[in-house]
Amino acid sequence: MEPVAVPRNCPFDYAEALEFDPLLKHLMTEEPVSRIRLPHGDGEAWLVTGYDDVRTVTTDRRFSRSAVIGRNFPRMTPEPIVQDEAINVMDPPGSSRLRSLVSKGFAPRHMERMRVRTQHVVDELLDRMEEHGSPADLTEHLADPLPLATICEVLNIPEADRARLRSHARTMMDTGIDNRSNAVQAKADLRAYFEKLTADRRENPGEDLISVLATARDGDEILNDQELAVMAMVLLITGQDTTTYQIGNIAYALLTRPEELAMLRSDPSKLPQAIEELLRFIPFRKGVGIPRVATEDVELSGVKIRAGDIVHVSYLTANRDGRKFDRPDVLDLERTGPSHMTFGWGGHHCLGAPLATTELQVALGTLLERFPDLKLAKPADEVRWNKTSIWRYPLALPVTW
Repeated sequence: MEPVAVPRNCPFDYAEALEFDPLLKHLMTEEPVSRIRLPHGDGEAWLVTGYDDVRTVTTDRRFSRSAVIGRNFPRMTPEPIVQDEAINVMDPPGSSRLRSLVSKGFAPRHMERMRVRTQHVVDELLDRMEEHGSPADLTEHLADPLPLATICEVLNIPEADRARLRSHARTMMDTGIDNRSNAVQAKADLRAYFEKLTADRRENPGEDLISVLATARDGDEILNDQELAVMAMVLLITGQDTTTYQIGNIAYALLTRPEELAMLRSDPSKLPQAIEELLRFIPFRKGVGIPRVATEDVELSGVKIRAGDIVHVSYLTANRDGRKFDRPDVLDLERTGPSHMTFGWGGHHCLGAPLATTELQVALGTLLERFPDLKLAKPADEVRWNKTSIWRYPLALPVTW
């Protein structure tokens, strides 16, 4: 008889600066495939933590994202963030068709235009920070406004609508149990907004990413109206806050490590490689995202997962797997080796990764160049961190120069 895995309650609410969650650390070393209970949703799930096992779950057709639709799956937030029609819960070949169409919006010629636009926004924001004078809050002056301004520029969302859309997106990310009705309403409002906006762009396409997606063709294939509306919504949600938080996290990581900061200042060409290592190292989210369902029995690291079981993966632990990364808990800005999994893996690797990477490179490169003696304005242990979201990030990052 097989041993029964005892489920472990996993709030995944650890938020001590950029320290790694001790519970996740324990699971990855002691129970690499474990049974867990999460704060919301019904029943239990498996949590898969090793790099190779995570790669299997995210690429093997025996694990289905679309099978979670209609299930009250174990999760971090009171209301699922994902929409039933979103690419995030599609399996191949449906997701492959959609990804192929959407990737046309991130083609090199469009990306070059986005880089130019991002540089313009960064320059304006840092001009304002300089005018404000030292000390200033880097979150308020750069991390907060940049990704929203950039994704709204890229999607051509009117200035007057931006704050409201951002508020809806933030409401959907909150983990508080009393937030459920607000999250449901925010999701419905965002959906209605993008259904109208995308219909308008179909009629009158411009140069923006929604127009590119509305007119993108792969043979006879195009995105239908629902797919286009949901895709635009996904791009807005994932294209703003996550990059905001990573700008804050990366700036904090560098400003609390003088040697690494000095190395990048002396050789800015190392920044792209350094950002990849920072993305690997920083424990960006607190727990897990959208799970998959095993469609047949599968064995992972000696543990049998049954058909119908819900399976979560941890990209955080995969990024710290000592079998893949030498000294995994050390930030080494000159590291080369396997790719990190911060943007996901396989068929659900983040489609907006090129834009996020561009924003991080432009924002941090320009910041270091323009403020050569930038430093934290208060001791690192006095920086306040978010406690209520699924994401880790500093609420404010006061700096001087």
